[in-house]
Amino acid sequence: MKAAYARAMEALYFLCAIVAGGCLVIVTLIIPYGVFTRYVLNSASSWPEPLAVLLVVLFTFIAGAACYRASVHIAVTMVVDALPPLQARIARYARDLVMAAISLFAVIWGIKLVQVTWGNTIGEFPFLSVGVTYLPIPIGGLITLLFIIEQVWIGPPGEDSVVHREPVSAD
Repeated sequence: MKAAYARAMEALYFLCAIVAGGCLVIVTLIIPYGVFTRYVLNSASSWPEPLAVLLVVLFTFIAGAACYRASVHIAVTMVVDALPPLQARIARYARDLVMAAISLFAVIWGIKLVQVTWGNTIGEFPFLSVGVTYLPIPIGGLITLLFIIEQVWIGPPGEDSVVHREPVSAD
């Protein structure tokens, strides 16, 4: 069962990386388009900037979850690294507990935010519900929570994980 969960988390991590990378690529393409239409064509498009903001929100919550799994999030480990093994393990569990609380907060209150704003629309995208734009909050919280469960139950991703693969040599 642990192996199946670890494989599922590996696939979810890979999906998060694809979504986050896709967001960055799209933002990188639409912002220059907006600048071009504003300053070259002298006719600004109204949609590139709000779309970029929406994509950055999506990127933030999805990439944040992936970074947590890969242990490349912002973390000050100097104190934990200086602790004896037992205290270091306790500190890591405390970290996971705090992150689980934050993730649960994002899931619960994110769902409430989505529900409250579902009937509203965005001026630049009248077909898009504001609630949809807030979906990355509870989804990112849930994904982070799943990765926390993996860390506590199974441990950090193994050596065969995409997270810990060594770069392929050009030799």
